[in-house]
Amino acid sequence: MSAVGPRPAKSLLNWKAWVMKVRILIAMVSLLLAAAPPALAHHPGADLDKMMGSEEKFFQIIDEPAAPPFELADADGKAVRLSDFSDKIVVLYFIFASCTDLCPIHSEVIADIQRKVNATPMKDRVQFLAVTTDPVRDTSEVLDAYGPAHGLDAGNWMFLTTRPGQPDGTTRKLSEAYNVRFEPLEDGQQMHGAVTHVIDRGGRFAAKFHGLRFDPLNMVLYINGLTNNVRKPAKPEPGWWDRLKVMFL
Repeated sequence: MSAVGPRPAKSLLNWKAWVMKVRILIAMVSLLLAAAPPALAHHPGADLDKMMGSEEKFFQIIDEPAAPPFELADADGKAVRLSDFSDKIVVLYFIFASCTDLCPIHSEVIADIQRKVNATPMKDRVQFLAVTTDPVRDTSEVLDAYGPAHGLDAGNWMFLTTRPGQPDGTTRKLSEAYNVRFEPLEDGQQMHGAVTHVIDRGGRFAAKFHGLRFDPLNMVLYINGLTNNVRKPAKPEPGWWDRLKVMFL
């Protein structure tokens, strides 16, 4: 039997312990993140993707060097590019305001994740972006009203649309670049799925969370792992995990 056989089980045990303790003491995690020097603040374990994959069945590892780029506009018509957020973790999803099916639920899930993120020092390190696939009907007034109506904080969330001169189908083509299709229907609705994309600092396409049945806390933990992984060491920084465990005792 290989000597490395037991390690995945140990990593999974550590991950489950992390999830359980964060559920109970999320406020203490916030304090820890505020105090931890960036060079030492690494997520427990060197294989974040593998641990998340074992914990969350709706999680998909992407790990591509770059996510599909875009140049769109916010509700005020200001140009917004994916590269504008190269120093942050980006949580990106596609919706349209008049959607009567998945979109409102999707936004409520994102709002829950955002509240959890914004309750910690991660707030300034994460940007949430919604992109409308119905730019004709989603006017600037509609975009402005959507966030407050669904509990989203404009401090690090924005609703993007096409820029003047761009074809109406620009954002639907962008969604296809992210492998999510929005097919217009005769009643003004669109047939589509729900996927949340997580883009790492520097534009690396890190992962996707499929559907709306994933545990929001798992995405928060994944984002936490990315924000604290200032570099990808061959081995975790010694002592950090032990210090974290002490805070939860």
